[in-house]
Amino acid sequence: MLPSRAFLPGAKAPISGHIADIPTSRIGDVAAVGRGNPDVIPLWFGEGDLPTPRFICDAAERAMQAGETFYTWQRGIPELRDAIARYTGALYGIDCGAERITVTGSGMQAIILTCQALIDPGDNIVVVSPVWPNIVSALSIVRGISKPVLLERADGVNWSLDLDKLFDAVDERTRAIFVNSPSNPTGWTMPSAQQKAILEFARARGIWVMADEVYARIVYNAPHAPSFLEHAAPDDPLIVLQSFSKPWAMTGWRLGWITSPDSLGEEIAKLLQFNLSGSPAFLQRGAVAAIEHGDDFVRSMVDRCRAGGELVFQRLSALPQVKVARPEAAFYAFFSVDGISDSLAFAKKLVTDHQVGIAPGVAFGPGGEGNFRLCFASGTERLSAAMDRIEAGIRAAS
Repeated sequence: MLPSRAFLPGAKAPISGHIADIPTSRIGDVAAVGRGNPDVIPLWFGEGDLPTPRFICDAAERAMQAGETFYTWQRGIPELRDAIARYTGALYGIDCGAERITVTGSGMQAIILTCQALIDPGDNIVVVSPVWPNIVSALSIVRGISKPVLLERADGVNWSLDLDKLFDAVDERTRAIFVNSPSNPTGWTMPSAQQKAILEFARARGIWVMADEVYARIVYNAPHAPSFLEHAAPDDPLIVLQSFSKPWAMTGWRLGWITSPDSLGEEIAKLLQFNLSGSPAFLQRGAVAAIEHGDDFVRSMVDRCRAGGELVFQRLSALPQVKVARPEAAFYAFFSVDGISDSLAFAKKLVTDHQVGIAPGVAFGPGGEGNFRLCFASGTERLSAAMDRIEAGIRAAS
């Protein structure tokens, strides 16, 4: 049987039907309603309103002016891999060699490369959900399957994970367990004891753990979130996915990294060769500056997000029809509103009628519908104005 093909509107030749069937981002659908309108306060994407710090930009500019504009090492320039290894070792109190580090063109590329390396058509990954939707789409691209296991709210507010349900979801076609902690969108953080138990389970079953720890530094009651790396030997079946985007305000730079066994890093290097051929060297010089000189900025970012999160929590929790947990990590409020079940329709209405943008819970897969994600990585003045508009929208819908 020939593979399915699809014709795009107005196109004269087909594309893969498999790719055509992948849905667009529901977050993007909301943003499309108001993007470009200067009157809209956009809190739909996972980024704040601060530009990248000057010292990071200066390092990249110096490298560009020095002529670092040629092809470079596929797994990252040695200086950056060394810097990331030292940073990881110091942060978690472990021994992490540069041979375990692979620089990628964003945290998203780290995810898709890992899926390409692990998944054959029909294989599956067990995914803790609600979750940032791109892992599910990445799996679809490589013809893998996502098996969601839902976070629970036993008390109606705070999130938790039942490990028995997680382990029961693993079958003979499971190649990995995917955990995003701290979580986008919920802010839930996996306890260290659960990370240890999952890694032990993965060793015994011969499957991988994919740990998205992009928000590891955006934590409000500790210097960093627990990491799977704190329980892992260098050759354990663990892949940690990271990004420069969030702690150093570098969303537009599209730089991330993977920490893995060195043997897998060499395989990912092959995929990098055919996907990107290595991230620009001058951008990586900026990343070195972020790693080596960015701790003060990270602390200020956390303080800023803490203030923003508390403001949003106080405003939302004062509304009787809203259920929301106090953020402990990441920079999102994930909340539900009694009587509103179609999150996409309501999010679009907030844009058109109240000039404020938030992400619909349906974008985050099973367990997400009926909720909304608000990014509070902005100044309190901007967030106060946004909350005035969100409250008006909730009152109008009640």
